[in-house]
Amino acid sequence: MPELPEVETVRRGLVPAMEGAVIARAEVRREGLRWPFPAGLTERLEGARVRHLRRRSKYILADLDTGETMLMHLGMSGRMTVSGLAAPHVPGRFHNDHPALEKHDHVIWHMGNGARIAFNDPRRFGALDLRASTVIDAHPLLAALGPEPLGNAFGPQVLAAAFRGRRAPVKALLLDQRIVAGLGNIYVCEALFRAGIHPARAAGRIGAARLERLAQAIRAVLAEAIEAGGSSLRDYRQADGNLGYFQHNFRVYDREGAPCVAPGCHGTVRRIVQSGRSTYYCPACQR
Repeated sequence: MPELPEVETVRRGLVPAMEGAVIARAEVRREGLRWPFPAGLTERLEGARVRHLRRRSKYILADLDTGETMLMHLGMSGRMTVSGLAAPHVPGRFHNDHPALEKHDHVIWHMGNGARIAFNDPRRFGALDLRASTVIDAHPLLAALGPEPLGNAFGPQVLAAAFRGRRAPVKALLLDQRIVAGLGNIYVCEALFRAGIHPARAAGRIGAARLERLAQAIRAVLAEAIEAGGSSLRDYRQADGNLGYFQHNFRVYDREGAPCVAPGCHGTVRRIVQSGRSTYYCPACQR
């Protein structure tokens, strides 16, 4: 499933095509994805202008001038493809030359500026909803989310409060979206490695200095992944269809048996399973 950097990469790829543009026509080719689409979706979208395109955790939110917000989630295999871009170096310039739609293009937005965006989701674990903007933060998918790891509200104090007295493994708590929003398996592994913290360590036994390093590592690895265009694992693609390249910078994830890349470390990356997910770490430098 795409994590925060991949979703942010998609959002940025959609901005030139959607933000500020009118949805001239919305084409819905099935009744729903993971859940049914809201009633009257086509009629409620057509003619609406996208005022702002933002991200909350792993969700993309399009605020419309109709007073509603469209929530989009890519699920396990979803991707957004933009076509009609006439001049990549000139933002907002599009034409009407589009490739044929694909079998799993389930929702298509035909924008007034000539762009076309297709929501492709072969496994149909994605989601699309439409709610009043005034109550979108209370949406069941958003209401319980913790702070954004790249936002001002996140820091070691958040981790300290959430971890205090907890015996659960630190990795499990970092994957809890109620503590930190948007973190997934890949970047938690990478952040713990950078902070030198063993993924199975009891969260409540991590001191203040190490929590500071962990918060900094979380911010750093996410920022670097966004800069690199996100990871291209399995079915993930950027909004323009190109692959991301951060996977070439993984230091532990999916490197079982490889030598540790930390300077002066002679350890070997190991893999364990925690809560049904693969965890990668270096036993020599993560304690």
